[in-house]
Amino acid sequence: MNAKRFLLIGALVVSVVASGLLQRGLNRDREAMGITRTTVISNAPPVLAFTTVALGAFRGLIANALWIRATEMQEEGKYFEAVQLADWITKLQPHSDAPWIFQAWNMAYNISVKFPDPNDRWLWVQRGIELLRDEGLKYNPNKALMYRELAWFFQHKMGANLDDAHLVYKGQWAARMNKLIPGGRPDYPALLDPKSPEEKAALKELVEKYKLDPRMMQRVDATYGPLDWRLPETHAIYWAMVGIDHSPTQDKLPLRRAIYQPMLASLHHGRVVTNRLTGTFDLRPNLDMIPNALKAYEDAIAAEPESNRDNIARANRNFLKDAVYFLYANNREADARRWFNYIRDKFGIGPQSGIDPDATMESFAIGKVEEDANETSRDRVTQALQGLLSRSYYNLAIGDEDLGIGLERIAQKIYDVYRAKTLHPASKDRVALPALSEIKREVLLSLLRPDAGVNPEFQAQLRARLNLPSDFGMPATNAAPVVPGPGPAGTPATPEAKP
Repeated sequence: MNAKRFLLIGALVVSVVASGLLQRGLNRDREAMGITRTTVISNAPPVLAFTTVALGAFRGLIANALWIRATEMQEEGKYFEAVQLADWITKLQPHSDAPWIFQAWNMAYNISVKFPDPNDRWLWVQRGIELLRDEGLKYNPNKALMYRELAWFFQHKMGANLDDAHLVYKGQWAARMNKLIPGGRPDYPALLDPKSPEEKAALKELVEKYKLDPRMMQRVDATYGPLDWRLPETHAIYWAMVGIDHSPTQDKLPLRRAIYQPMLASLHHGRVVTNRLTGTFDLRPNLDMIPNALKAYEDAIAAEPESNRDNIARANRNFLKDAVYFLYANNREADARRWFNYIRDKFGIGPQSGIDPDATMESFAIGKVEEDANETSRDRVTQALQGLLSRSYYNLAIGDEDLGIGLERIAQKIYDVYRAKTLHPASKDRVALPALSEIKREVLLSLLRPDAGVNPEFQAQLRARLNLPSDFGMPATNAAPVVPGPGPAGTPATPEAKP
């Protein structure tokens, strides 16, 4: 009996020792796979260190309860209480990217739009960015989705125009970056080796507040620049490239999209100019970005496996088509023709490139506008012409002459194409447009009449640019039969003037 008892005790001891050894291996494997966290996080706040170790497996249950309660509070409009619970959730699950991404998205997208004041919205958008950038990445430095979401906030929430307050976001960000990086172009020797107190202070704020590494900034500029660091798209590219460096084992396609998509956006509105009428920042197409944007597409195609390349190649072709149209619209006909020929040479003609065999550069560029205007609809063509002419006059008034002349030329081409297609007797009276000079006159009067609600300085500059009398647009002159086109600067006003 005693022998049996000793045998059982010995088996128990062996089992306990073996279990301990196995547990150590399991703990190591769980730690490596990120299933659980049992060690104290380096430099963590005391509350986070406590929840990581002391609560153990109960953290998941508590976090689930807090998720439910936070959702209820948000539905009740208790946003600040919900954000406090969100802070607790991220502390309970610091190494999971989902809580950080969801809570940041919730602040920047869902809660922000509940506030009518754009400046209040900006505070929430800013807080969402800070949650990911300043806190989330500290505990998840190798999670690709964290970098992708951070880049998306810059590219989409701030850079796109889907939010009514997007101009406030852009203006706030541009002003902050302009203070640290005047003109948006870093002086890298001074940034990497600051001498003056001002240079040292700027570097300190860039690194500590905005988490920007000057060497990485220089690398981003060397790869796809020079970029304007006042633009949110530039910061989207920055964080995407940082994510690619720090996420070697995860899917990088979303991060590569976060490079070439902001490059495309920079073509559309990547040139910062100061509006001479208001003193504020305005955005214009940045046509100098075309070669670098093409490089971003080609880099992504080369880096991805064959199965992912078709979609990127299709996006690349669409970008090049936009480039041709934008160059033509900005009075850079030679460059537009060069890129049009590049598309034909690289992708051919027909369905694979979207270019008809008989298309010329001019007909292709005009066709891009006609797609939007629907040239068979009189109302939509009239609306398109008025929009193009209004933009033309606006850009002439603020000094962007090439864009103003290019837009007026496109309006003339669309008008000519439409007239040619509607000369048939059966449709002439039904869909005929008024003379283009009459449409120009209506647009000018809508901008220059006293009750137009337009900045008087703008009106004065537009009259001066077009050599109009100082009282043009006043009630006594509304029947003026002659309205000038843009024409070269300083030339007399003439009907239907063309560049």
